[in-house]
Amino acid sequence: MEASSSESPRIGPNVAQKPSVLVLGMAGSGKTTFVQRLTSYLHTRQTPPYVINLDPAVAKVPYPVNVDIRDTVKYKEVMKEFGMGPNGAIMTCLNLMCTRFDQVIQLINKRANSDTSICLLDTPGQIEAFTWSASGSIITDSLASSHPTVVMYIVDSARATNPTTFMSNMLYACSILYRTKLPFIVVFNKADIVKPTFALKWMKDFERFDEALEENRSSYMNDLSRSLSLVLDEFYCGLKTVCVSSMTGEGFDDVMKAIDESVEAYKNEYVPMYEKVLAEKLKLDEEEKKEKHEKVLHGKELAAPSNLLNLSEKVDKIHIGGVEEENQEDSDIMRA
Repeated sequence: MEASSSESPRIGPNVAQKPSVLVLGMAGSGKTTFVQRLTSYLHTRQTPPYVINLDPAVAKVPYPVNVDIRDTVKYKEVMKEFGMGPNGAIMTCLNLMCTRFDQVIQLINKRANSDTSICLLDTPGQIEAFTWSASGSIITDSLASSHPTVVMYIVDSARATNPTTFMSNMLYACSILYRTKLPFIVVFNKADIVKPTFALKWMKDFERFDEALEENRSSYMNDLSRSLSLVLDEFYCGLKTVCVSSMTGEGFDDVMKAIDESVEAYKNEYVPMYEKVLAEKLKLDEEEKKEKHEKVLHGKELAAPSNLLNLSEKVDKIHIGGVEEENQEDSDIMRA
């Protein structure tokens, strides 16, 4: 215990830790079913995940949970107490969870030496309540700054057959990628209903996507989606994609392979960027401290002459007063 207490606290990500996977996606995309299937898949391999539920509004979780936000914050009580609607209550629950998320990080770090493989975090169905809230940013940054973190964005393949819906999903994925700056995987779910090969072709070949747009009657949406597809061309190039079925278990070998590759990308790309930002922040903090120190010293120097002047005036008055008193005594003696 003494040896461990004498060690200085670690600053920055610990790449030796096992990865955390943050599961995001639009409502109805199958996030919870995906987490359930991935949990089952890892259990069959004798490498169970450490699962965290961050959805306070879910009625029942269909997988074993290690940390559940519902044990800390009561969603319905938040709605009653603060007079909020569903989305406002979800954001408030996440904000309250953030006040104790350092304890969650400690629990995640403790399981590093256990038999668990990864840490899975299931997020609320209302994706905007997590991705665009301060609490979502705090949770994501806290995870990424302590150990390897990967973002998985779940897409409903059945609904993405419409090119405009597909483009909406890709725009949202792009915004999350550039907001988090973390390794990013797009998971086309529900492959048992519709094979998402069409989406992969759209991402690789603009002409295929343009042909699909021609079947859409809205000319304005066609032009907009066509322009956005050209804008996202570079985004598609470095994007990892996986096709899965959460019902049948198809494609989960590819999911684990993509996670392993993303962890390497985290080590090679995110960690150097984080260390650079941290070094710049420490440099700015040092400069700010130095500037404040110089201001304090400069203020003392400005204050010193006036203090000395007042002190010298007091000494002179005392000295002059003493001489005057002595002269008065001499004159009295002479008169006597």
